Amino acid sequence: MTNIVRFFLVLTAAFCLLTAPSFASDDVDSQLQTAIVEAVERIAPAVVQIETLGGLERVEGKLFGTGPTTGLVVGPKGYILSSAFNFAAQPASILVRLPDGTRKPAKLVATDHARMLVLLKIDVDKPLPVGEIAPRGEMRVGQWAIAVGRTFEGGQPNMAVGILSALDRVWGKAIQTDAAVSPNNYGGPLIDIHGRVLGVLVPLSPKATGQMAGMEWYDSGIGFAIHAEDVQRALPRLMKGEDLHSGLAGISLKGPNLYTGRPIIAACLPKCPATEAGLQAGDEIVEIDGRPITRAAEVNTEIGRRYAGDKVSITVLRGNQRLQREMQLAAKLEPFQHGFLGVLPMRSNARDGVAVRYVYPKSPAAEAGIEAGDVLVSLDGEPIKDRIGLIEKIGSLEPGTEVRLEVRRNGAMRQVKAVLAQLPNDLPPEELPPASSSVESSESARPRVGSTRLKIPEYSNEAWAYVHEGYRPEAPCGVVVWLHAPGGFEWKDLLARWKPLCDLYNLILLAPKSANPARWTPGETEFVDRLLDQIGSTYQVDPTRIVAHGYEGGGTMAFLTAFRNRDSIRAVAAVEAIMPGGPPHNEPTHRLAVYIASAEKSRLARPIKQSADVLEGMKFPVTVKNLGETPRYLNDQELSQLARWIDMLDRI
Repeated sequence: MTNIVRFFLVLTAAFCLLTAPSFASDDVDSQLQTAIVEAVERIAPAVVQIETLGGLERVEGKLFGTGPTTGLVVGPKGYILSSAFNFAAQPASILVRLPDGTRKPAKLVATDHARMLVLLKIDVDKPLPVGEIAPRGEMRVGQWAIAVGRTFEGGQPNMAVGILSALDRVWGKAIQTDAAVSPNNYGGPLIDIHGRVLGVLVPLSPKATGQMAGMEWYDSGIGFAIHAEDVQRALPRLMKGEDLHSGLAGISLKGPNLYTGRPIIAACLPKCPATEAGLQAGDEIVEIDGRPITRAAEVNTEIGRRYAGDKVSITVLRGNQRLQREMQLAAKLEPFQHGFLGVLPMRSNARDGVAVRYVYPKSPAAEAGIEAGDVLVSLDGEPIKDRIGLIEKIGSLEPGTEVRLEVRRNGAMRQVKAVLAQLPNDLPPEELPPASSSVESSESARPRVGSTRLKIPEYSNEAWAYVHEGYRPEAPCGVVVWLHAPGGFEWKDLLARWKPLCDLYNLILLAPKSANPARWTPGETEFVDRLLDQIGSTYQVDPTRIVAHGYEGGGTMAFLTAFRNRDSIRAVAAVEAIMPGGPPHNEPTHRLAVYIASAEKSRLARPIKQSADVLEGMKFPVTVKNLGETPRYLNDQELSQLARWIDMLDRI
């Protein structure tokens, strides 16, 4: 390596050590500085610069840059690994610049969609150097970690120093570092202090999917790298030109908290590997490939680290039986569609059945003779305890399923049968009967109502909430999360429009502001999640009526927030907004309804329609509202209609 390059690395290492909060010191440790420089020098011959030409200007609605990116040599015959993010724009041509300045055309051999990696191939005259792999067993949280890229002019490596902050992140796919990870080093190696490769740097997200997933962590102190040993295991398949995909089992697990909940299966999708292997709702997973499982999150980790086509042995407890089943993970699952009986339930605390508030005309319930005021007592011979339980049971069944119901009317019992339909996408009727009866509530037992300002200590964002004056704990509230368009909003103006609707339909209005009024960032979904936790710990919230609602960029943020918080948010209402990336799978245990409003002459009319088509193809219930010719937000009549749509989200 030239003296100039070495001098550059020394300066960079010194800067990283002085500016990183964890390593700041008045007296830089020269031995450490030397070790860092030598580590980068050791891996530098295997780090290449990649240039892409042509391709899309926008990816998933975002402008996409075309600057140099980084790759890591993984095979002496010209195989180079990089981040799939660098190729999301589908470039027309790819050039690789080797450390000696030689430029070579490259072809894309295969893509690992599960770990967001691509394998490139160039023709070489002599073997290329390959870095040494750091064994997984030697990795320790807190050890030095150096993120290396090669994107700057002159071809010198760029680096960022940090520590290895976590192992087995993003469902077992990645290691985590606090070194600065960005497009400058995506595709480059994360190395240890000895210059050995810990992993390959990529943007990843534990919740989102798609080509741009993980960009929300940019400049946040959270970066991810794919385990180097995992990369090595996947290379033979990639070198054969085989695209790799995440392995899917088709299992939904019970409980709102994966990290504390037991691994009990709530439902298995029809025609999925789990169903074909004979797994059932109620089974408790205790082992996967011989590894003991005690928490639901461990199931996601063990399945998440595997590819489609991999075979998995799962041991479950079913009653007093211990059963072992084999399954082959799939790349795709058949979209699931929730069944629909055709009633709205009364919202009460009764534990001996569910009273019917409203019956949808021409629905299975109407054809079975069920009427408003009836009480649904049992489903397929099992007692119905409450509204939430019945929603989950009917929702886990598909359209076309025949169910037996026991119905009580004026003290008399009768049996009826109904064949479930699909969830409707019609706009709501003009009037609905009350959802709960009037009950006196103790004023002293009530938390604060009316307008209030909220604050989450770790965030600079502001937020407001309105809890309607008639709030009582006996009648849980729905929650509307309003996500504003670029430019922010005036709370008093927003409240003036929503207050009457909140009072009428028992809703809490939650209105966060983005840190930058001009735009939302994907990472702010965590802020919204924290606000919902705060509201839920103070007030009784109806889990079936939590809605992310937004206009323009706020509508796109509403989609993103709902997709990343499937365990809590039950609907998206987006006005003049496109869906970012692909939607998650429609799960039996996590219903999600979608309301999309747009104008015919909107500049986004085509992608908005495409968003609706994709969601419908995934079997989500999608309600589409035409706003006429000119793009705008909802008028008073349309806003009232949206509030009624929200009021019907607990439909069964």
